[in-house]
Order: sequence, then C-alpha cells, then structure tokens
Amino acid sequence: MRSIYERALGSDFSKLHPQIQRRFGFSSQDRLASIGTGVMEKIWHGPLYTLPFLYVGAWRRIMFPESGENIPFQIENYSYLDPMGRETVTWIRTFHTRHPRRFDAYMIYSEERQCIVDYLGTHQHLAVDIDLKVDSNGGLRLRSGAQRFYEGPVGFTFPLLFSGIADVCEWYDDKTERFQIEVVVRNNTWGRLFGYRGNFEVEWRAIEGAIPESVLPRRVEPRE
Repeated sequence: MRSIYERALGSDFSKLHPQIQRRFGFSSQDRLASIGTGVMEKIWHGPLYTLPFLYVGAWRRIMFPESGENIPFQIENYSYLDPMGRETVTWIRTFHTRHPRRFDAYMIYSEERQCIVDYLGTHQHLAVDIDLKVDSNGGLRLRSGAQRFYEGPVGFTFPLLFSGIADVCEWYDDKTERFQIEVVVRNNTWGRLFGYRGNFEVEWRAIEGAIPESVLPRRVEPRE
C-alpha cells in the first residue's frame, strides 16, 4: 500500500531525499512507527495581541503560547486505519516547555478533495486542506489551505481571518545526519502568530497489537 503522501505527490515523491521518502513512505500495512526525538532550537509567538488566540488553540492541542530556545521535543507518527477505514497518520508533537504542551494532528488522503486533509486537535474540529511540494533541498513542504470547522451537526468553512496559514518544511541534513523542521503559522491580518525550528533523530519501532490510546483522537470526524 502506498502512503498517503506518495498518493498526494504522485511521481514527485521519488524526488524527495531518500530519508524523507522513508519517513513519509510507510503505511498501516508496514506496522511501523516513526518516533522522532530532538531539540527545538527556537519556539516563538507573535506580538502580545496574538496570545489569546494561542491560548484558545492550546485548549484542544492545536497551538500554544509558550516560547523558548533549545526545548526538548518528541514527534510520534503512527499510521493506522480510522473507524471509517481511512488511512491515517498521527502527528503528535510534545514540547517539553516549563508547562509541557502537545500539538495533535491527524492526516488522511481525501479522495473527495484529492489532497491531504489534516484534522487538528484532540477532537478533530478543524479540517484543513494541505498542499504538498518537494522543496529544492529534497525536503517536503506542506502549506495549509481551505479550512472547515465541524462540531456535531454544525459544519462551515472557517474564515481565515480567525485562523492561521501554516507553512511547514521538513528535510534531512546529510552533514548532521538529522531531520530538520521549520514551521511558521501566520494570519493575513495579524501577521506571524507562532512557529518553531528544530532538528531530531528518528527511531523506527515495530507495532505489535493496537496503536497506543495516547496518540489517538478523542473524537473522529467523518466529514472531509
């Protein structure tokens, strides 16, 4: 089975650095997890007026208001089939700031939308279209697009005026033999909201039995 990222990129997937291909190339059939451990060289947030927005995001593990340098972190990527039978990849990021924070996301490939859809937060309230491209350094660049809010019977297009646009790049540095990541979240009106830059190593773990409950969402959203 092809990974959701290979499906989204098509033939361009082969242009990725081999280590990035491996990291984004596994599926639920492989029964593997990619567990990254490293250091965030810098975590930052925008001006003070952006903090209420970030505190609201922290409530459901979408964003958070902390900042700092040389912060230990972990990223957990598991691939599994959700209750609707959709191939899903977890993006569980834990930042060991003074008050440890998590950033939860779950990605699928949507046949309906013909792109990656990223469900953000513990309850998958926000569904975000993701555009993928191969960067000039052989890394994978992800940029968020249209966003939809779902809660019970309610569903609507979420206005970008009240949300952020994420630009993410992950690549592999052959000199340090470590993965590198940089994330910038900005709002067209309020400017730069939040971001981080860091590096990590990956441990590949065989999955025996069920996916750990700690990485699963508390609610699964069927709408894409």
